[in-house]
Amino acid sequence: MEAFIKDNLPWVGLAVFSGGMLLWQTWQAFKGGAGVSPMQATLMINREDAVMVDVREAAEYGGGHIPNSRHIPFSQFDKRLPELEKFKARAIIVNCASGHRSASACGTLRKAGFAKVFNLSGGISAWDQAGLPITKK
Repeated sequence: MEAFIKDNLPWVGLAVFSGGMLLWQTWQAFKGGAGVSPMQATLMINREDAVMVDVREAAEYGGGHIPNSRHIPFSQFDKRLPELEKFKARAIIVNCASGHRSASACGTLRKAGFAKVFNLSGGISAWDQAGLPITKK
C-alpha cells in the first residue's frame, strides 16, 4: 500500500483534494441554502416570482444592486427577519458580494422555517459577470 501511494503521490493528492472540495460544497449547501447560478436565479424570479434579498451593507448596495432586490444588511438580518415573513411560501434568493454572508443568511432563514431558500453562487460579482442588469436606483 505504501509503495502504491509513493508511486502515485500526485494522483492520491488530487483525489484527496477533490474529495475535500466535494465535502466543502456539501457543507456550504447544508449550512446555507442551495446555490443557484445567476441564470437559474433569473428563471426563478421570472417563473416563480422569487424574492431577491441583498445582505450587503448600505455602501455596497448603493454602489449597484440587482433590480427589485430587497435590502436587509447582514448586520441587521436577525432583527429585520420579520420583514420577510410574508414571503415564507415563495422562493427566496439571497445575495451578497461573493456568497459568504448570504450563505449565513440562508442558514438563518432555514432555522426560521423558510423552506425555499437559495444562495446566489458567486454573489453580485457573478451576476455582473453574467451580463445581468444592475441598478443604482
